[in-house]
Amino acid sequence: MPFLIATEPADPGRPNEDFAAAGERCAVVLDGVTEAAGSGCSHGVAWYVRRLGALLLAGADTGLPLREALAEAIRDATALHAGSCDTSLQETPSATVLAVRVGEKGTEYLVLSDSVLLAETPEGVRVVADTRLEELRAEISRRGGAPGAIGTLRNVPGGFWTAGSDPRAAEEALTGTLPPGRLALLTDGASRGVEVFGDHDWGQAFALVADSGPRALLDRVRALEEADPEQRLHPRGKVRDDATAVLWNPGCGRS
Repeated sequence: MPFLIATEPADPGRPNEDFAAAGERCAVVLDGVTEAAGSGCSHGVAWYVRRLGALLLAGADTGLPLREALAEAIRDATALHAGSCDTSLQETPSATVLAVRVGEKGTEYLVLSDSVLLAETPEGVRVVADTRLEELRAEISRRGGAPGAIGTLRNVPGGFWTAGSDPRAAEEALTGTLPPGRLALLTDGASRGVEVFGDHDWGQAFALVADSGPRALLDRVRALEEADPEQRLHPRGKVRDDATAVLWNPGCGRS
């Protein structure tokens, strides 16, 4: 089996705004940005993320450069609701993006915003992450600004980028090539065991996913969240978050 996927919403009564899909050559993981009131979209984040993710996977599978595949997916997904929704608003539905694809020289990747890609290499686990959002949050905190100010810096020059209605976001994504090996793709709901709770490091997170499966990592994160329901030990934006983890082994099953 080239891949295993585990995903679940923060609240069973609400739609899961994460999306994951994988095949033999490509895999994508998206984490929807929870919309505020006045987003201008009547469909919702989950609706948009599913369409954007499916279009991105299809484009990547055709062999388009990953940035080009993302830009095309953004244009096509936006066109699906531009006639009924105001997609010009900054709050229009958007998502973080991870995409990987087997290439002749290794595994190509694209990373946009705060989802994390973990790669197994001969030197150990390599972390591929877009740190701009984290850096901006730290700068706002240092200056004594309100945490909510971060929203005004989304998809603007000098800020951080997510895949919304502006195809320029694709040019802001990190891209590169990794040596062959297993990969773990994590939304920030799955990576908070490292980034929020400090319960394990990236190598341990990868080992848990690789040895016990993506569900084991999600179960660990849920246990950490439930142990601190009032956020006294570990302040965070949400008590629970949508969480998705994918283990992808591009060499498995290939002839």
